[in-house]
Amino acid sequence: MTRRKVIIDCDPGIDDALAIMLACRSPELEILGLTIVSGNINGYQCAENALHILKVMDRLDIPVYLGATRPLLRDMVVAEETHGEDGLGGVKFERIEDVRYREGAVDFILNTLKMEDNVSVLAIGPLTNIALALQTDKSALSRMDELVLMGGAFKSHGNCSPVAEFNFWADPDAAEMVLNQLDRPITMVGLDVTREVVLTPNYIELLRQFNDPAADFIVDITRFYLDFHWEQERTLGCVINDPLAIAYFIDPSICSGKTYYVDVVTEGKAIGMSMVDVGGIYKKEPNCLVLTQVHARAFMEMFMTRLFPEHQSDITLVLSNEKYGCE
Repeated sequence: MTRRKVIIDCDPGIDDALAIMLACRSPELEILGLTIVSGNINGYQCAENALHILKVMDRLDIPVYLGATRPLLRDMVVAEETHGEDGLGGVKFERIEDVRYREGAVDFILNTLKMEDNVSVLAIGPLTNIALALQTDKSALSRMDELVLMGGAFKSHGNCSPVAEFNFWADPDAAEMVLNQLDRPITMVGLDVTREVVLTPNYIELLRQFNDPAADFIVDITRFYLDFHWEQERTLGCVINDPLAIAYFIDPSICSGKTYYVDVVTEGKAIGMSMVDVGGIYKKEPNCLVLTQVHARAFMEMFMTRLFPEHQSDITLVLSNEKYGCE
């Protein structure tokens, strides 16, 4: 099997944690490093959280690099009400001393792209690090294979304003810059598809039965997330946005979409809104593959069985009892 080289740019974050866990258990991926950006919580705490996640997965060999700790222009906003004050649902973890994170995420991205061929970036947080890398050395970014980002919304409503998805809302200027200036293939894994992948109470209860440290970790950190989704959206379960970007990169058949020109609103009431030019009003070439459909059951089967392959029969049983629309 040819392993695809990736850098995961993230802001852990509960759903980032699940995405990193999926990536660590996916043999198709060679994870060159995690680069950290402020978003769900401040970047310093995000970096500590990344180490905790890697410790759970026994993958502290993957380096962690701290990057931007504030957006390009707007005031910093975080999502403590969604992810807890520590970003991982308020669960108290001991500081990881085996290894520590390093500074210099942007330099790491640029140097890696210069030294390694066929590297893709999976960006599941605000796009500040990617925008700073563009500003620093656009030619190095042109060596990137592709950018798969979790962010934006097309026909779906927003999750932090009526029209904006959080990652674009947290740094709209970075999102606007990346979409308009990165001359590489971009895929937008937005709320239209991520809202369809829900870790339901059935899955949570199944995880409780596994007597597995990784399963216990998921149960612990998602408790806060479950409560938030019920209070905010009356969703019984929690939407796990970021893992879908990882899953799609591994198996593009999980989602489908269409290429459009996409821009981002950088000020005013609609700040962070991703404007998908369906009608070609701007007369600009498409810059992004916008995903609009997802095979939610296929995603959940990948997520659960890769993390817990020894429990495949139990996972299949729960999958058969879940309802996934017309799939």
